[in-house]
Amino acid sequence: RRDGQKAKLAGPIALLRDWNHRWSAKSTATSVAVFWGEDMWALTSQAAAAAGMSVWDYIADRATDAQRLGALETATDRLRRDFDGWRVPWGEINRYQRNDGAIVQEFSDAKPSIPVPFTSARWGSLASFGAKAYPGTKRYYGTSGNSFVAVVEFGPRLRAWAVTAGGVSGHPDSPHFDDQAERYASGNLRPVYFYPEDLRGHVERRYRPGG
Repeated sequence: RRDGQKAKLAGPIALLRDWNHRWSAKSTATSVAVFWGEDMWALTSQAAAAAGMSVWDYIADRATDAQRLGALETATDRLRRDFDGWRVPWGEINRYQRNDGAIVQEFSDAKPSIPVPFTSARWGSLASFGAKAYPGTKRYYGTSGNSFVAVVEFGPRLRAWAVTAGGVSGHPDSPHFDDQAERYASGNLRPVYFYPEDLRGHVERRYRPGG
């Protein structure tokens, strides 16, 4: 069986061997690696805890070749089953979706969503996007990770750029409900306005307490 298994997995093995270990929305290697990692995690987490080791160290140092090949077979079979092939761009799987103002979203593959190129911090990614499949979905939808990111440059004049996952409003009818989603997914941070001259042309409404 081992020879037949290796022949079946020749393509995925070659893909991972030649991978530069960088995620992207177009990366098919990221999809295979994440699915493989999830299967390896499920396979070894109890043994790692019993050995007093982290799961990452256990996978690296104690997992057997049979376990590694078995997890890769399971991962690619799952990709074939859910996405009609094992070479699936990561962005086709890993999605951002915000349907309404509910704290707990009901995700759906039939509703609009956008691709997110980065992975969970479990796999060493920063930025981090913690995503998984939900009941009735094959795609992964994120609910945790770096929901706010800021870069600040200190000096005589402060400058900063930031992005929030989705938007700053919880009201679906607001233009700011989802207006940062594409920025978040692409890493295109927005400028932060600190000074009056920065705000000029960007103010929608002014409010004074008690006014």
